[in-house]
Amino acid sequence: MQIKESKFNGIFLGQRGRRTLLLTENLTPGRKFFDEDLINHKGVELRTWNPDRSKLSAAILNRLKSVPIKEGDVILYLGSSYGTTCTYVSDIVKEKGFIFALDFAPRVMRELVFISQVRGNICPVLADANRPETYKDKVSKADVLYIDVAQRNQAEILIKNAKLFLKDKGYAFFAIKARSVDVTKSPEKVFQEEINTLLKNGFKLIDKVNLRPYQKDHVMVLVQKN
Repeated sequence: MQIKESKFNGIFLGQRGRRTLLLTENLTPGRKFFDEDLINHKGVELRTWNPDRSKLSAAILNRLKSVPIKEGDVILYLGSSYGTTCTYVSDIVKEKGFIFALDFAPRVMRELVFISQVRGNICPVLADANRPETYKDKVSKADVLYIDVAQRNQAEILIKNAKLFLKDKGYAFFAIKARSVDVTKSPEKVFQEEINTLLKNGFKLIDKVNLRPYQKDHVMVLVQKN
């Protein structure tokens, strides 16, 4: 496999035949948590990043123009689920960074607790992202907000959490799931309505990327808090 650094912090590009892969430097060498391959590159262990299991990976491969996550950043991740994408963000922010990984499902939280015991820069938070006031004493200000929740009021959840936790000029990644918002409308109409809600509440649109063929009826939106 041919490997080179990408234009984004902590992310590598690999070429395996005709297929382009993303990779990150493994924060916990010798340990893997999902179906990733571990590859030695110039004495550094890299993890392959599957776009079928990570919307952020899919967005980057679909030419997302910016990934404003860097070493040392604090991330509030809403809808962390089993922690797949969370572990790759953990690789990028490294030991100096920190991730508050929030989900409301006890089962997935148990899995994330096991991961956090190995990766000290991940803190699982069992809570409902729709009620940020209930965890305001457990979460600090964040440089980046990442939201991937299957609820009808996805934009509202982003706005409420950004008001409490996102720093001024901070960025938010928003994985919009059209069918979770309104199944009676076309996905494109849902996407635009959600984006318009953010724009009306003081956010600046940086980019919008459709996640096909990896995810159906999904887009990744990147916005900045004004």
